[in-house]
Amino acid sequence: MLYSTRNVALACALSLLAGFVDGIGFLKLGGLFVSFMSGNSTRLGVSIADAQWWQAAGALGLIALFVVGAAAGSFVVLGGGAERQPWLLLIEAALLAGAGLCHAYGLPDLAIAAIVLAMGLENAVFQIDGGAGLGLTYVTGALVKVGQLLAVSLTGGPRWSWAPNWFLWAALVAGAAAGALAYARINLAAIWFAAGAALALAAIVAAAMRRPRA
Repeated sequence: MLYSTRNVALACALSLLAGFVDGIGFLKLGGLFVSFMSGNSTRLGVSIADAQWWQAAGALGLIALFVVGAAAGSFVVLGGGAERQPWLLLIEAALLAGAGLCHAYGLPDLAIAAIVLAMGLENAVFQIDGGAGLGLTYVTGALVKVGQLLAVSLTGGPRWSWAPNWFLWAALVAGAAAGALAYARINLAAIWFAAGAALALAAIVAAAMRRPRA
């Protein structure tokens, strides 16, 4: 999946987008995440141990929304169709634009809910029929693969097989930095940049799919 140039480029672009959105969400929520549910799960456990029930409820709510978004993305994939990637990206763009509108109308909680749904849905872009695929909004697995494939490379295996997963990690970090900078200047309105990026990616992917193969 990751070994074609097109898929590596798209996966990195989506990881960059996820990092951008998560940087915004992290600052808005004061330490919770809109795409990194491992972090929220840890926060949930710690909050339960400290009897901080309101914080625990917030973390659990984010996790539940993310799962709903992931399920919605899977429904699109399971529905079939050659153009499911552009449709997923178009839905993601609509959710992020909806978040921007919610922010503009003073509905920050609804804005965050739309963002979390969008991040859950994004993970279906590279979903394999009948099962899980490539995770785009978290990079722990990618870092594990970097380490494993580096070991393979150093013992005579393919020299650069680890690179695509490293690019995914680097893209997420770069996106998070950009999101933090944008949030510092225009608050949650920065999500409009993410909506525009998702819409542009939908158009690019759709155009690439319609291009005749050589």
